[in-house]
Amino acid sequence: MIVMELVNCTNCGMLYVKNSIRDICDNCYKEEEEAFDKVNNYLKKKQNRTASMVKVVEDTGVPEELIMKFIRKGRIRLVHFPNLGYPCENCGKPIQNGKLCDDCAKNFRNELEVFEKEQQRQKELAEKNITYYAIDEKYRS
Repeated sequence: MIVMELVNCTNCGMLYVKNSIRDICDNCYKEEEEAFDKVNNYLKKKQNRTASMVKVVEDTGVPEELIMKFIRKGRIRLVHFPNLGYPCENCGKPIQNGKLCDDCAKNFRNELEVFEKEQQRQKELAEKNITYYAIDEKYRS
């Protein structure tokens, strides 16, 4: 039995049959593909390989959020475009891979180490403070 689910497009709100591949309707998908082609063709030109995000947005008319979506989905590979990037999810600094910039990743690792050490210290203290009671049967009522 085939189950079809009707959902609203996350872009335009139009009702469509959900597709496991994408979360937008066919019309929005076609528009996104046209925008991707525009950006991709722009970046293929040798003189545009060093363009910044602002320049790509200005020259193509494609919104930055959509370009970021292409980057996150791996459709635009930043290895070839040194001045393109997307913001770190913590501080907003431009990055080219992962979700965090090196500084934020380092800070999170340091905070995690401190937290783990504190947890270990709390565990050791709790183990030291365990009190054992012995009951002498002759005093028991």
